[in-house]
Amino acid sequence: MADEAREERVEENGEEAPEPVYGSVEEFVTQRFLPMYCRPEGGQFRWCAEWWRHPEAVSRFQAIWHAWEVLRWEPGTGMATWYRDYLDFQLPIILGDTGPFRECTSRRHQEPRPLPHVPAPEGWFDS
Repeated sequence: MADEAREERVEENGEEAPEPVYGSVEEFVTQRFLPMYCRPEGGQFRWCAEWWRHPEAVSRFQAIWHAWEVLRWEPGTGMATWYRDYLDFQLPIILGDTGPFRECTSRRHQEPRPLPHVPAPEGWFDS
């Protein structure tokens, strides 16, 4: 099993890809994001202590985490690029007053409600 994991980390140029710092999105959020990016609660910033119950937030945090793992190795402006193109873009969406935590507080989780959906009539999308 260890050999398979090592093979997966080998990049196209034959070099072994670096080990990730964080083993999961949960580790990234709890060990990097939460201690580092403090915001006042309320107003334009929303948070849910049960952030992992919000699929949109998890997906966005996963994207931020994966980009961080890659860009931390870029010399010079890698981290600046990560902030500009990934974190700074996603934070207002994740923490915003219309984002995935819009109905939550850090002390009370509100289950996310998906948008309503009415199936299209049969044959609607046939070409």
